Amino acid sequence: MTRAKTRKRRPLLTLLLILALIPIGGVVLHRFVPPLFTILMVQQAAAGQGLDYRWRSLDHISPRLVEAVIAAEDARFCQHHGFDVEAIQKAMAANERAEQRGSDKRRGASTISQQTAKNVFLWPSRDWVRKGLEVGYTGLIEVVWGKRRIMEMYLNVAEWAPGVYGAEAASRHWFNKSADNLTAREAARLAAILPSPRRYRAADPGPYVRRRASRIQAAMGTVREQGLDACVDR
Repeated sequence: MTRAKTRKRRPLLTLLLILALIPIGGVVLHRFVPPLFTILMVQQAAAGQGLDYRWRSLDHISPRLVEAVIAAEDARFCQHHGFDVEAIQKAMAANERAEQRGSDKRRGASTISQQTAKNVFLWPSRDWVRKGLEVGYTGLIEVVWGKRRIMEMYLNVAEWAPGVYGAEAASRHWFNKSADNLTAREAARLAAILPSPRRYRAADPGPYVRRRASRIQAAMGTVREQGLDACVDR
C-alpha cells in the first residue's frame, strides 16, 4: 500500500473510530451520571405533555417496585445477559400463530435491559436501525453498568404518565408520596400500567389494571421467595 493511499484512509479510519467511541463513551458516562433527559422526554415536552423527571438512587426507591417490574416485565432479569432467548422464541411462535389467524396483535420479548437501552440512548420507534442499535447498547450496558445500575436507570427514566418520568415523579403523581414509601399494591399498579402509561391510570384504575396489578402483586411473592431480584443487590 502506498503512502498516499494510507494518508487518504486515515481520515476515514479516524471517523469510524470516533463513531465507535461515541456510544461507548455515553455508556461509561452514564454508569456514574444520570441522564439530563432522553429523546422521548424532549419529544413529549415539545408536543405539550410537560416534563416531570426526578432522579432518585435505587436506595431511595421501594424494593417493592423492583419486585413488581421484574414480575411484570422480565422474570429472568437476573439470569439473562440482556436478551431472553426463551422469551424471544415464545414470542416468535405466538406471533406466527397470530399471523395465521389473521390477527395484527404482536407479542414482544424485550427485556428490562433492552428497554433501558432504548429509553436512555435511542428514539421511540420500531425501525430496524433503532433495533440494531438497541442490540449494541444492550450488550454494552450489561457489561459496563451491571444489573443494579440497569434497574436504577430503568426505574428513573421509564414513562409512567404523559410527561411523567421515573419512579419518584410517578409516585408523587399517582399516590402523592415518595417512591421509597410505595406499598406492594401501589408498586404493582405502577408496573401494571408500564406497557401503556398514557392510556391507563395507576390511581383509581379500571378493571384491566386492577386485574393485572393483582396478578403482578401475587407474582412479586415468587420474586422474593426465589431470589429473582438478587442481582439488584438490595
